[in-house]
Amino acid sequence: MEFYRIQDKIVSWNKISSTLKKALVLRARGFSQQETADRLMIDRTFISRLEKIGELRKGQSIACVGFPIKNKSEIEHLLEKEGVDFIFLMTEQERLDYVNNRSGKDVLNELMDLIVKARDFDIVILIGSDTRLKLIENILDAQVIPIEIGTSPITEDKWVDPELLKKILRSVKAAR
Repeated sequence: MEFYRIQDKIVSWNKISSTLKKALVLRARGFSQQETADRLMIDRTFISRLEKIGELRKGQSIACVGFPIKNKSEIEHLLEKEGVDFIFLMTEQERLDYVNNRSGKDVLNELMDLIVKARDFDIVILIGSDTRLKLIENILDAQVIPIEIGTSPITEDKWVDPELLKKILRSVKAAR
């Protein structure tokens, strides 16, 4: 246990840590700041300040899924720099290897897992062919932002405009 002497008080770090954790758990469960403060017998403004101290990101979660992308590493770097939460990009060769090195059952299971994962995000940026974009837009509940890079079927890597993607990301963030 860690204790701190502050003038004539003894303060327990464990008690502070436990209370902070309880506050965050209650807030994550949907309790209001005031309800949380009342339950823990602390000031509501403290809850607000606590959240502000620990805030990593405000707003909607963003995913980006796309293939076949010629400038994949450039686009991945841009997405990481802009704070995109989930990135799944492939070149045409990676896509072929992915399909050819798995059984049909494994491909289907992994595809279903990817769809479930993508549905957890508020916004999904899709990069792909016209037909694939329409199909995935219909499957996902999230707000989908399509970037069409060709007519289906695409059999070669396509260049994705980083400036267009940056503009989309910045407009999405500004709309929050």
